[in-house]
Amino acid sequence: MRQPGDNVLSEQDLADDGDVLREKCGVFGIYGHPDAATLTALGLHALQHRGQEAAGIVTFDGTRFHSEKRLGLVGDHFSRAETIAQLPGSVAIGHTRYATTGGTILRNVQPLFSELDGGGFAIAHNGNLTNGLTLRRNLIREGAICQSTSDTEVVLHLVARSRRNRFIDRFIDSLMQIEGAYAFVGLTNKKLIGARDPLGIRPLVLGELQGHYILASETCALDIIGARFVRDIENGEIVIITDDGIESVKPFPPIAARPCIFEYIYFARPDSTVNGRNVYTVRKRMGAELAAEAPVEADVVVPVPDSGVPAALGFAQASGLPYELGIIRNHYVGRTFIQPTQSVRELGVRLKHSANRAVIAGKRVVLIDDSIVRGTTSLKIVRMMREAGAKEVHFRIACPPIRFPDYYGIDTPEKEKLLAANHTLEEMRAYVGADSLAFLSVDGVYRATGYESRNPVRPQFTDHCFTGDYPTPLTDQVGESPRQQLSLLAEAS
Repeated sequence: MRQPGDNVLSEQDLADDGDVLREKCGVFGIYGHPDAATLTALGLHALQHRGQEAAGIVTFDGTRFHSEKRLGLVGDHFSRAETIAQLPGSVAIGHTRYATTGGTILRNVQPLFSELDGGGFAIAHNGNLTNGLTLRRNLIREGAICQSTSDTEVVLHLVARSRRNRFIDRFIDSLMQIEGAYAFVGLTNKKLIGARDPLGIRPLVLGELQGHYILASETCALDIIGARFVRDIENGEIVIITDDGIESVKPFPPIAARPCIFEYIYFARPDSTVNGRNVYTVRKRMGAELAAEAPVEADVVVPVPDSGVPAALGFAQASGLPYELGIIRNHYVGRTFIQPTQSVRELGVRLKHSANRAVIAGKRVVLIDDSIVRGTTSLKIVRMMREAGAKEVHFRIACPPIRFPDYYGIDTPEKEKLLAANHTLEEMRAYVGADSLAFLSVDGVYRATGYESRNPVRPQFTDHCFTGDYPTPLTDQVGESPRQQLSLLAEAS
């Protein structure tokens, strides 16, 4: 599985049957700092794990907006002095992208920008709108001209069509019409704006550097520039940052937050703190809970790098088994790797992982990973362990079985392609070729995050991938798969 911190989406990843949970997006914004563009680029670099297909920055210099967007990694473009020189100004927002709605083309790269009545408006979005296609169709029927296939663009149109006088009221009007998950950062000629969806599904934090406020998807983006974490933006909250300071607006009725559980399982960087919880610590606890729920007689605990490392440490410590790096990760398989022939492609996971035979041969191995999606990568890794001489291979997964697709910004396959949605535990075990297979329970995940169990009436997290309990309406998805939605979106453009 991929791990936050990996810098590339390799050609092999794309060829490996989509057996990967691809990241959402990362957003960053800073107000009033003379090095706004440079700090934004650094912040996006820290958020690279959240999206590796494209990145963009928009700045305002007091007179004009400036925009630079690139396909590829942040460091490939925004580390260049000539690029930063094209982004003058003391206010900036940025975005690093993985496409969950809209294809990987330059016109979809965010931040999106439009000239509206009253001035320019740029916006960047982490998440996915579950009624974005419906809104888009209605807007086009009414004469709107869309320039991208991104669901984020509907917000620009909704703001433009609002009859309210103040910009912030027009922005609130737009939020009242959208459904789904979002963390927005927006930029006008006078304001830096942050907004989090009413359930707080997507994360957004407030930081401060030398008296200048910052918005970011994760605290690791604050750490890289030496900024101080102030607080999380609350669910349903809008913050407006101006020369006069910061203002908080809460236009939605109060409701209990339900942040995405996958931030702890997979997406957030281990050194980030999300909703008050250190991600690394939670992942270790998931491993410890897994050891208690699914113990096994074995000789060594081996993580699937890099994503399985914290959980494997927790499992090893809780079970008293030795922890070893039985798989070595090759971090240099990336976009520049030669296009593989079919014969090379069939080697599969070996391009990225190699067995450390010295600690595997003759051993009963407990293999720890964060999740199983389609299972194609898992079976290759189990096979690799056996070929390295493992006596037994016991697979332990530090999250529950993924049985339902996501519609909030994670690119999961359709339900019929999710291994756990269509097979029993024994069938999954046989498919991946392990001697035993076990998943962490839903309640085990909740215990790892500090709760006794999942509240069945009012769940503490958004956990629909395991439970099918979608916390918002799925207006666009009725009768159509995510891939079909994407095709319809493209056709509408």
